[in-house]
Amino acid sequence: MIPLPVPARTGALAVEAALAARRSCRAYLGEPLRLAEVGQLLWAAQGITTPGGKRTAPSAGALYPLEVYLMAGRVEGLATGVYRYLPREHGLELREEGDRRRELAAVALGQAMVAQGAVDLIITGVEARCAVRYGGRAGRYVLLEAGHASQNVSLAATALGLGTVVVGAFDDQRQRCLLGLDAGETPLVVMPVGRC
Repeated sequence: MIPLPVPARTGALAVEAALAARRSCRAYLGEPLRLAEVGQLLWAAQGITTPGGKRTAPSAGALYPLEVYLMAGRVEGLATGVYRYLPREHGLELREEGDRRRELAAVALGQAMVAQGAVDLIITGVEARCAVRYGGRAGRYVLLEAGHASQNVSLAATALGLGTVVVGAFDDQRQRCLLGLDAGETPLVVMPVGRC
């Protein structure tokens, strides 16, 4: 497990200012991100906020069906690779070495911006985690939570002076293979992040 820097819980930019400034960014400067910035983005998506394990994004029944993956291309102090975010440890688990952003861009129907960000965050959902309590409505709740998490990332990126965009167009099966996901885990969102 690779520990991440402790996330900031206060900042210079108010939520209202981040909301007003947030815009989709599809062109990146090619500069690396700092590990603390990456850690802050991951924490914004699914970080732990209470001793009891509550997270930054609302979750129906606190069942937390989301997983967040990082495709690191240009991060100071972090090798290129595919990582899974570990919320409880606020750390990263290496899944595969090497830069896979170009492959992810191909899976995302050739959207070049996916390969150009310094990193890509990929949010996936495991519907079965919600289905135990919510049955047929579980899919809806997973999608709602993915929306909450991706908005958190967008606002955190804005507060850090970074840019991102939410990408929903990709080949699900090819993305499952690229990330090595089980059949019950569905890719939902791809977010390239970089300096704009």
